[in-house]
Amino acid sequence: MATSRASRSRRSSRPSGDEREAAILTTAERLLAERPLAEISIEDLAAGAGISRPTFYFYFSSKKDVLLSLLDRVAEEADRAIVPRPPSPIADPAAFWRDVLTAFLTTFGAHRAVTAAADAARAGDPEVGALWTRIMTDWVERDAAIIEAERAAGAAPDGPPARELATALSLMVERSMNALFTGQRPAVDEDHLVETLLHVVLNAIYARTA
Repeated sequence: MATSRASRSRRSSRPSGDEREAAILTTAERLLAERPLAEISIEDLAAGAGISRPTFYFYFSSKKDVLLSLLDRVAEEADRAIVPRPPSPIADPAAFWRDVLTAFLTTFGAHRAVTAAADAARAGDPEVGALWTRIMTDWVERDAAIIEAERAAGAAPDGPPARELATALSLMVERSMNALFTGQRPAVDEDHLVETLLHVVLNAIYARTA
């Protein structure tokens, strides 16, 4: 009986599959903050996770597969941070959209290395580009539904098609935040980014033209 308990104890102390996968992702994000994905080897990822190279391939097929998982995980984290679609009319549009923008800035800002790596890879890699497109499309559809609901409730005036407006605003937010996270110039200062974007969003959705 004592032997059985000791055996179970030893087994439970070993990293589980989920723990190994998480260790690989954690290692990848740490290394991406230090150097580009092209300069990170499978051996680097395996060693950082405390596993062998063959074991790495049990969880991921390539470095790109790791990057895709990281990007998907960050997008899911942002989704969880965003308030679900509110009832219309929105009681306080400025507070609602500020919270949305802050959630994006906080989440992607906390994972700048992943954002920068995915931004660099998406133009030349169809899979990374496709995932980025899917993520952006989901957010566009969500915002378009909110704009349509605000118009139907009389809280926002008619204007460009809601989906086109949501697309333009989403692209503005994406590029503004990516410029900040990847060190591009010009870029809006981080301390002013949310309020600057909020000003544009509120005027685009709610301002009534003469």
